[in-house]
Formats: sequence, C-alpha cells, structure tokens
Amino acid sequence: MQPYQQERPDLAPYAARSNLSRGRRHQESFKDNRTAFQRDRDRIIHCAAFRRLEYKTQVFVNHEGDYYRTRLTHSLEVAQIARGTARALGLNEELAEAIALAHDLGHTPFGHSGEHVLNDLMKTYGGFEHNRQSLRIVEELEERYPDFSGLNLTFETREGIIKHSTYHDNPSLSEMQDYQPGVVPTLEAQIINLADEIAYNNHDIDDGLTSGMVDLKELRATVPLVDRVFTRIEKQWPDIDDTRKKYQAISHLIGFLINDLVAYSTAMLKEHDIRSLEDLREKNVMIISFSPETRRENTELKRFLYRNLYTHYRVERMRIKGKMVLTSLFKTYLENPTLLPQKYFRMMEQSGKERIIADYIAGMTDRYALDEYKKLFEPFERT
Repeated sequence: MQPYQQERPDLAPYAARSNLSRGRRHQESFKDNRTAFQRDRDRIIHCAAFRRLEYKTQVFVNHEGDYYRTRLTHSLEVAQIARGTARALGLNEELAEAIALAHDLGHTPFGHSGEHVLNDLMKTYGGFEHNRQSLRIVEELEERYPDFSGLNLTFETREGIIKHSTYHDNPSLSEMQDYQPGVVPTLEAQIINLADEIAYNNHDIDDGLTSGMVDLKELRATVPLVDRVFTRIEKQWPDIDDTRKKYQAISHLIGFLINDLVAYSTAMLKEHDIRSLEDLREKNVMIISFSPETRRENTELKRFLYRNLYTHYRVERMRIKGKMVLTSLFKTYLENPTLLPQKYFRMMEQSGKERIIADYIAGMTDRYALDEYKKLFEPFERT
C-alpha cells in the first residue's frame, strides 16, 4: 500500500496532498505506510526541541506558576484550532497539525522578549528570528537519524514553518530563499497564522484574568467582541460562577473566531476561483482571513492585551530579568566558548561561534537558563 492511499478521500481540490508533496531533502525508505504529513507530525512530536517547549515561557516565566501557558500547551492549542479549521475547509489536517506543532520549536526562553534580546545580540552575525531557528532545528540541529541531520520533513511542512507570519512573526524574503520567496504557502500553512493568533489572544485573556493583571470590567468596556460573548453566556447561564463564566466565554470566543474564519475564507476561495494548490500559488493571494469587521475587533483585543498585559509592570520585570540572564550568558560564552558542551564547541568551526552560541541559548528552557546563570555568576552555587 502506498502512503497516499491512506489520505482522506474528501479533501478539497485545493488541499495539499501527500502524494503530490515536493518531497524530502534526503531519500529514505520507510518501515510503515503513514502519509508523508502524518510522518512529519510524528517526527516533530518525538523530537527533543518539542519536549523542551514544556518549560519555555508564553507570557509568564515558567516558575511564576504551574497554571500558566507554556510554549508546549500553546502549540497544542494552535494544533487543535488548526485541525478543526482545516477539517471545516476540506484541507489536509495532518499538514496543518504538523506546521502548528513545529511553529514555535525555535523560540528562545523568556518568550518574545528573549527573541528580541538574542536578535540584538546577534545583529552583526546575521540576527535571530524564531521561524528561521525552527527551520534550522528541523533541517540541521536535531540528531535522530543515521544518514542525515535534522528531521527530513517534507517541503510543505518546512515551507509552512519559515513562512509563518503574525503580529510577532515577520520573516524576511531572504530567509525564505529555498521556499519560493514572495509566493504564498499552502492554505494549511495560512491557517496557522490565524490559529496562532486565536490561541494566544484567548489564552492570554485567561492567564491575564487569572493573574489579576487584566481587569474583566475594563476588558469588556474596551473590547465589544469580548463583551458580546460574556453577555451571551450570562443570558444562557445567569447563575454561573465567575470561573465557569470565564471558561465558557473563552470557549465561545474561540468558536466565533473559527466560524468567522471558515466562512470568510470560503467566500475568498470562491471570489478568487481557487481550484487547486497550483491555482493558489499562481494567483498568489492570502486566502485564509477573518472578515473585515472581525479583523478590526480582534485588533482591538490585541491592543488591549498589549497595553494591559504584555507591558504590565510584572511582565516587564520578567522581561528585564530575562534580558539580563540571556545577555550575560551570551557575552560570557562569547568570551569563554569552552564553557559550552563539547558537542556545541565542535560545531563552531562549521557554523561560527556566535551562531552556535545562539543555538545553545535558544534551546534552553527558562529554568535551565536561570540555573546556568546561577552556576556562572553566583559564587557559592555548585557547577
């Protein structure tokens, strides 16, 4: 049985298909008949970089509390939203899931602030961008197979990783040189852009309310989209307690955004007469989108979270602490590269000292980075 024979028979004509994949960089013989995109997903789940996401920050540093989202729980939430959206549009769920699970593999410790710090430190050495780092992980840094480095994923999954684009992610064309720069990716990859946004906006509402950094009355007064959902929940369950009300409101908000996304994207497919993946690439249009009104309201939500959560003084304290830790580690490793594990030290000749130091730091969890800082800079800490 050929792998593609297991693919869903009801895929839309414009969905990506395993049997039409542009393939992998390295020839392989396989021990089973999973589809190409199923295999990509499974390789991502089993890789070391994916496991480390459990202890990498979303907004709150890992030791702030067990409740708050991490990069791992965020990636799982994005994958869930992406699969549901892909299913509703007749797209390839396995490809959408694979890209969703891989989209944050290259993230630094301490969230987006950690990425900004590392990019500043690397500005004269090629910079740092987490989509590019995610691609570097799956193409070079993972060490699992005897005949090649990386995970040897399909072109479509790798393309989706490097072309991931949101408010936080804006890869440059030069970073896409092997992946048709300037040409839109598959519809499955386009889904991840907004699945990511839906996930982080809604879990940041949850984490912000739970931490006390976000005031519900102010949120509802400022963002009509959120207020409408809470009002609907209160009408349906007038005696519900605040905790259940919060969870139900967030669930309904996610559902509303997905439904809007599916409806508007379906209309866009018809408007642009997209009949195949080749059609999509030739017409070169971003199809997956919220409706204009929902896009506007969602932007209001993002602005509110930026003002009231991401720049909250408690988050700022974490950001400054992370900046101090990463800057100190980078400069110390740069002056004393023998402090790195032998594996990384040996890689410097091929990739350059600065890039390997960035690889090492980017691979750290929040906890590991803090522990390394203690070992290097606290005199009585054991090494």
